[in-house]
Amino acid sequence: MSVLRLRSALSPLNSVRRYATASAQPISVTSTRSNASAPILGNIEASWKTLPAEEQYEVYQQLEQLQKKDWKELTLDEKKAAYFVAFGPHGPRAPVSEPGHGLKVFGGVAVAVLAAFGVLTYAKTFSAPPPHTMTPEYQEQMNEYMREQKMNPIHGVSSEGYKGKGMVQSK
Repeated sequence: MSVLRLRSALSPLNSVRRYATASAQPISVTSTRSNASAPILGNIEASWKTLPAEEQYEVYQQLEQLQKKDWKELTLDEKKAAYFVAFGPHGPRAPVSEPGHGLKVFGGVAVAVLAAFGVLTYAKTFSAPPPHTMTPEYQEQMNEYMREQKMNPIHGVSSEGYKGKGMVQSK
């Protein structure tokens, strides 16, 4: 019983498949030496973008049939057209950016960096001076205070033979 249900469920699909395959006409391929599409194959690089999608598909199918023959029998135009359709700069392999785009990007980045430098310089001209604790004199006084208080006697300023800068950070 389940086989009959499965068959009845698939029968609409089979009828659609029968109609679709029955109406498809086989494409006969002849050499481009006598074919009417020889001008299209001869200049496929220039005319590919202007061809409608249906004609592009027909050319693709024609080239697919031609490639099944011996490659020594194909003309140079047919070989070039087959290579272009398979690997040419169209569809997903089309270049994303036009020539000179890298120069525009470099110029834009340079302008952005210069603008950021200008904003930083402008902000620094109106900023407050550094606090008095950042002066070298104050930091030297902090070193002396640390020695007097014997702060960090193992590795710090008050250790024996210490040769570091201590708290001095400013120049």
